[in-house]
Amino acid sequence: MRLRAAPSRWIGRRLRLPTRSAAIMLVVIYLMTPRLAAADPASPALDTSMTQAVLNAALTFLLPRTLESHTSRDFCLWGLNGLSAIDPSLTVTDRDGTVQLAFGQDVLLRVPDPAATDQAGWTDVTVRLMQAAWGRSSAVRDAGGGGLLQGFFDELFNHMDPYSRYVAPAPATTDRDTRTGGEAGTGLTLGHDARSILITAVNANGPAWPAGLAVGQRLYAVNGRSTRDQTPQTVTQWLLGEPGSKVTLLVGDERARRTITLHRASVPPETVFAYADGHVVVIRITAFSADTAQEMSQYLDQASDDPHLRGLVMDLRGNRGGVLQQAVTASALVLDRGVAAITHGRDAQANHVWAVQGGDMIGGVPIVVLVDGRTASAAEILAAALADHRRAVVVGSATLGKGLVQTIGQMPDGGELFVTWSRVLAPLGWPLQGLGVMPQVCTSRGEADLERQLQDLAAGQLDMRETVQATRAVRFPVAVSRILDLRKACPAAIGTDSDLDAARSLIDNPAEYRTALSAIPEEGAYAPQAE
Repeated sequence: MRLRAAPSRWIGRRLRLPTRSAAIMLVVIYLMTPRLAAADPASPALDTSMTQAVLNAALTFLLPRTLESHTSRDFCLWGLNGLSAIDPSLTVTDRDGTVQLAFGQDVLLRVPDPAATDQAGWTDVTVRLMQAAWGRSSAVRDAGGGGLLQGFFDELFNHMDPYSRYVAPAPATTDRDTRTGGEAGTGLTLGHDARSILITAVNANGPAWPAGLAVGQRLYAVNGRSTRDQTPQTVTQWLLGEPGSKVTLLVGDERARRTITLHRASVPPETVFAYADGHVVVIRITAFSADTAQEMSQYLDQASDDPHLRGLVMDLRGNRGGVLQQAVTASALVLDRGVAAITHGRDAQANHVWAVQGGDMIGGVPIVVLVDGRTASAAEILAAALADHRRAVVVGSATLGKGLVQTIGQMPDGGELFVTWSRVLAPLGWPLQGLGVMPQVCTSRGEADLERQLQDLAAGQLDMRETVQATRAVRFPVAVSRILDLRKACPAAIGTDSDLDAARSLIDNPAEYRTALSAIPEEGAYAPQAE
């Protein structure tokens, strides 16, 4: 609707007010009239082609995969609420078979509803409404095309689970680099002192590791370029290049220098760290990335060389998860055979029984898994798998309870959709979502309580037996009240040194360890999960 200014003499003739009153009234009329923003001719136009391509790709990815079935109409109307989030003056309504976009009291666009399942129709309607909002709202234009898409997906996923999300192109690139190793390099982390560039860390997954480079060595040149007076950040950039390309390093110390040629490679971040405490090996896993299971196998291989190895502590505290397949593969390193996890979803490709058949690399040596309230997702899958097969005793607190699996879709703009498409069940059939892993030995109720548990274990009694067995009997769906009731037996908390003390007590006292294992029911003790 266009508004035209009325001639001043028309206003004066109709109102017939004294001159001063007329002026005041004109100001009041002006202030009360909605001022509609016009598009700035200099501002860029919305890239409707890319917007349409992203929305269409997103609907194609979402429709068959979400845990619950929804239509194109559902997704688009949810997402269009993102316009109001950007500019509260914008409202989208769908009544009597018509979608309407309004700016304040002004109707910008009315469009007939396509059929609920008409993907192309709803994509077109969504882009038309976005374009109309772009033309009227300066806030929408300020947000830009990326902000418009982010707002759309944020509102869409607000109607779903807390883990499904859209990641814009720039952070999506960073996420991919974290998972896969990103640009090819050497696996060196650099620092400096007053004299030169120093090697401060060597990634075991990178090409520098087998070449024998070590922490503390000095890096004097890269491809003949001196590192003198350069920053570690600058020299790190010199180390990057195409996968497989060569880079020549001059390294050494004040006594001797040598030239080493490496082939650059994508280097996933190190996620596994280990140390020996006597004849007990502690392996800390910080996340599950592309090479986690391989890193873990290297440390287990070294541990198995100790003929007097008494136990393994697997520290998953603070581990927020990562690649599910890596958790399953990690379980295969210490399980002879069995089911590691079960996933259920609407999409046939989401349904898996993740069975393993490998070989226990440490020959049945006792394992204690440390968890806390931050242990989540793939880390919970590993802990549950080892516990349900009586291959490990879990020590710590109730874990986060993230038992939903996301699949990743690449969007035409370089962004990514993370969409929850399956639920995880532990080997004995209980759901991880909400419930989490309940430890056999609880450390979150204080030192006195832990001391009493360990004393009872020595006497052949497990205080957590009833709670642990109750969690194994749970079947999906389960009421939130039931979950909360079970979890309060060992409240989620951040891990402490008491966890390691309890783990060492279990390993040093085989009778305590066996009693803790006995809390886990035999396979088939409960009714199978209903389909």
